[in-house]
Amino acid sequence: MKETKGSIKGSNPVKINSDKDIEIKIEIPTKAYFMSGIRDFTLQMIKNMTDFSETWGYRFQSVVDELCNNAIEHGSNEDSYIKITFIAVPNKHIKITVEDFGKKDNPITAKEIKEKILKTKKINIKNLGLRGRGLAYIVSKWTDKLEIKDTENGGHIVEITKNLNDQTFQTLERSLEPNQIII
Repeated sequence: MKETKGSIKGSNPVKINSDKDIEIKIEIPTKAYFMSGIRDFTLQMIKNMTDFSETWGYRFQSVVDELCNNAIEHGSNEDSYIKITFIAVPNKHIKITVEDFGKKDNPITAKEIKEKILKTKKINIKNLGLRGRGLAYIVSKWTDKLEIKDTENGGHIVEITKNLNDQTFQTLERSLEPNQIII
């Protein structure tokens, strides 16, 4: 099933025509309450800066949501904040970084996170619960590049890149089983 370019429902996107990189930085407190604004912003950014299909617009929104929720839940103390940076390189890619500042009572390194992702990828998704699939199945599958780095303050920077010239973002993969899509 193919979708047409720029077909995100309810959108009348104003395409941003620029030869320069566009960088937007947002800081939010580590409260899930603020995530709805980030979701809305991500979808609007995708509408205005890409030709992603409706499905890929929502997928990318899910990727950013997953990164931010992980930073809030696993990488931050309650009284902290996370930094989200959106970088659009016209006609090339969108790069998003999410930075947390570490969880003092339960520190984890980027290496340990990467090992956990590899371990989770080896498990059939049908055998996983509703949680713990995000980085291994959602983020890894729907982005072209995923990097995780430690910061000096004990936190992490997770950086994802999605190439804009990739034709797969214009289609939706179909499952052989009814009522399922492939992630």
